[in-house]
Amino acid sequence: MKRSAGILLPVASLPSKYGIGCFSKSAYEFVDWLREAGQSFWQILPLGPTGYGDSPYQSFSTFAGNPYFISLEELVEEGVLTEEECEKADFGADPSSVDYEKIYKSRYGLLRKAYERSNVSENESYRRFVEENSWWLSDYSLFMAVKDRFGGIPWTGWSEDIRLRWSNAMDYYRRELYFEIEFQQYMQYKFYEQWMKLKAYANEKGIRLIGDIPIYVAMDSADTWSHPELFQLDQDNRPTAVAGCPPDGFSATGQLWGNPLYRWEYHKNTGYDWWISRLSYVFRLYDAVRIDHFRGFDEYFSIPADAKTAVSGHWEKGPGMELFQRMKECLGEKEVIAEDLGYVTDSVRQLVNESGFPGMKVLEFAFDSRDSGCANDYLPHNYTENSVAYTGTHDNETLAGWWKSITQEERQLARDYLCDQTTPQKYLGQSFISLIMRSRAKLCIIPIQDYMGLGNECRINCPSTVGINWKWRLTRADLTEELAGQIREIVLRYGRMNWG
Repeated sequence: MKRSAGILLPVASLPSKYGIGCFSKSAYEFVDWLREAGQSFWQILPLGPTGYGDSPYQSFSTFAGNPYFISLEELVEEGVLTEEECEKADFGADPSSVDYEKIYKSRYGLLRKAYERSNVSENESYRRFVEENSWWLSDYSLFMAVKDRFGGIPWTGWSEDIRLRWSNAMDYYRRELYFEIEFQQYMQYKFYEQWMKLKAYANEKGIRLIGDIPIYVAMDSADTWSHPELFQLDQDNRPTAVAGCPPDGFSATGQLWGNPLYRWEYHKNTGYDWWISRLSYVFRLYDAVRIDHFRGFDEYFSIPADAKTAVSGHWEKGPGMELFQRMKECLGEKEVIAEDLGYVTDSVRQLVNESGFPGMKVLEFAFDSRDSGCANDYLPHNYTENSVAYTGTHDNETLAGWWKSITQEERQLARDYLCDQTTPQKYLGQSFISLIMRSRAKLCIIPIQDYMGLGNECRINCPSTVGINWKWRLTRADLTEELAGQIREIVLRYGRMNWG
């Protein structure tokens, strides 16, 4: 990466018709807007299908795409839906927020109509997609079809024969649910087709896409159901320990994520084949990838599966550099951003340094005593060139909201660092953005809310909470030429302009 800048915005937060951001015309307009703003990168969140809580970090598959992101407008243009059908559906009344319950009820009904009218089984491109992706798509589409048959409950509650994948049960459900399976495959085909078209357009405009993969997969996922040998599960395929992180300044009881932990010895003995397949696939989808919770490859926090909080957890050793050496052998040099935030030990720092991947620097952590990391790591004068600087991430408060939540002493510390005692609070966000823009970090990623000066009502996620997250959206009126011009001036001023 050369010295450059980008914007963090989830696909779901794009302005678009029909209730949620997707791969519609609005996404292409956003790419054009990014170019006008002098940006080089668009960073998104994981694109997988989401379940309870709507978190993209708890997906039904690490390989599949979220059907919510399929553009209904494109399906109208194909002739498999009508505009009247889309307009008639109820996606919620608030264009600045996603109503997931209404999206679930409305979008799947429309997508099913599109599938039934598509004659997709006669489509050579579709058949080729199914064949080329059968190594994950076959299990995923069966998983989702069976999940629907059992009323959407987690697979751990299914009948024993299909829960444990007995061969006679697998054959029975593949026959019984043939059209449900094909529907799932159709949605994955349309997702992939539309996403790759959008990616190609972005790349043509000089915008590169930064994807995001969680280190862990969800317990209720096709990955865990189809490959229990990869995870710390018992003979009934139930977890013996789960993932999370220890107590810190943000949570007195830590975070209990509930994801199954890996059997790293098994992965090592197979040459990390599953991981290589996973990484190879995501580098087809994205130009660069942020790996969430990178410190878990050095040490991971193991919590007893029956625990109610993370307090009783302990640290275990991860695979370390061996995995990334194997990745380089198989895939060559790839652009990875290591999410190395939180409590960082010397061994974590060593792993990041040995990998050669840029780590993350979050400005808010430099002045916030709640963070468990070292504040000096996040002061801009200490940023190394091989790092990616953020004002905050999708898990943080917006700059404006954060400024209001920290103590008076912390605000004074920040003003002293800025050598600025007079700028009104309303304009301090620009000062903070400029602060990291002029750092040595080769890439600066700014959440769009911080450029707009928005408060915590526009926050993407508040960790350890459910039901209030992943909802915020831009409206069409937000992405103005004036805002693009202001951002362009900033990146030009600090040598981060995209001239491509």
